[in-house]
Amino acid sequence: MKVLSNEVVENRPERPIKIVQFGEGNFLRAFVDWMLQELNNAGIYNGDVAVVQPLDFGRIKELEEQDGLYTLVQEGVKDGEFIASTQVIDILSKFVNPYADYEAYLKLAEIDTLEFIFSNTTESGIVLDESDTIENTPPQSFPGKLLAFLHHRYEKFAGAMDKGLFIVPCELIDDNGDELYNCVKRLAEIHQLDAGFMKWLDEANTFTNTLVDRIVPGYPAARIDELTKKLGYVDNNIVMGEIFHLWVIEDRNGIGKILDGAKAGLNMVFTDDIKPYKIQKVRILNGLHTLMVPVAYLKGIDTVGDAMKDELMLTFIKNTNDLEIIPGTEHYLSKETLTAYANEIYDRFGNPQVHHELMAISLNSTAKFKSRLLPTALDYVKVTGRFPAHMAFSLASLLVFFKGERHGEKIDLQDEPQFLEFYADVWAKYEADELDARGVVAQFLGLTSHWEQNLNEIAGLTNQVTETVEAILADGMEVALANFLA
Repeated sequence: MKVLSNEVVENRPERPIKIVQFGEGNFLRAFVDWMLQELNNAGIYNGDVAVVQPLDFGRIKELEEQDGLYTLVQEGVKDGEFIASTQVIDILSKFVNPYADYEAYLKLAEIDTLEFIFSNTTESGIVLDESDTIENTPPQSFPGKLLAFLHHRYEKFAGAMDKGLFIVPCELIDDNGDELYNCVKRLAEIHQLDAGFMKWLDEANTFTNTLVDRIVPGYPAARIDELTKKLGYVDNNIVMGEIFHLWVIEDRNGIGKILDGAKAGLNMVFTDDIKPYKIQKVRILNGLHTLMVPVAYLKGIDTVGDAMKDELMLTFIKNTNDLEIIPGTEHYLSKETLTAYANEIYDRFGNPQVHHELMAISLNSTAKFKSRLLPTALDYVKVTGRFPAHMAFSLASLLVFFKGERHGEKIDLQDEPQFLEFYADVWAKYEADELDARGVVAQFLGLTSHWEQNLNEIAGLTNQVTETVEAILADGMEVALANFLA
């Protein structure tokens, strides 16, 4: 059986490259690239994507081996009816790893037809590293790479104001476009780039805020034989996503007229204020995802769907939403609105055809807890004077998760190097009796450079987390969770 490539797909369209995309992961391919495909298919847009691998590891090589082609499988319930579809995505036409070929990376900035930059470098990607510089080949941070890219484009086109770009990040942080702009601008100031570039950065380019919403389980390993037989070809980059999708984009400088997704039947919303959409989605969908991962995984559960079938986990999830997330959020949106959205999320989580691996969600969990759960928890503290108990239980479970062991087997931990080093250090000291559980917890909650405050100062939180850590270590997650919910 042939591997998916240009030999398998006939009459592949040729389009100009109009988009540079930082990231080649499952989400961008199952969400942004699919929507761009639909816009192209509908004749609303005409542009291909050049993909940049933002880290020194990734899937650029695997995508290039298939000529950028991959299959998107969409499954889910819509209007009470189960829908399943498969579609070959053909808009990825160029691939660059800046760690292997930095000159090729800068060459992308010279493409005359370029209009957009999209990105998804996870929550930890949009951060300011003041030591980063465009003299590095490549710069280490995403803002550094973007600054180098924009500066090269500015020089190539002699500061032409019509060569600026729409920069559309999809990272799940508040005001993601504004934050990315701030990082890029600050780096430019630190390294004293010329006034002409600073003016071009501000006036020729448009950074906009976004919200993305689609559950993307990724590579369907458990069903790959079934799907391969159905498709009639081998696809090593196949990706699965649910039917539901929502892309909310702050409508700046006419971006909504260029990417008019409604004309292609897409759930794309252009608005002046994305905050209500963002709060609802990040706090409930993403928040519950992040909440459940360490608890369910340590309990022996591997997927979101299985977590929703587990009586204890379902109680834990719904209690968190009803007793903590909604009370901490209803000063932004009504209880009725939040409840209705949560009920929809439960259905999406329980979709039997979406096998969403908890370990896939666990990537960069330390940053995810801060961005997805901590704001709700702190709002709850303002209302009640105490840290929400279920979120404290999840926070404790996260710390035990990063001890790196489940039922005697090693966990394949994935997080930023500094956090992995921290967890390895504190748990090694625990094993050597240099720290007790409370000492481990105090250091974890005291990571002020990460949490932006000392969480030990929240009344009762150190005790809450310590008691849960001790219970999980002593009795295992099954017993600890049952006792917590009793």
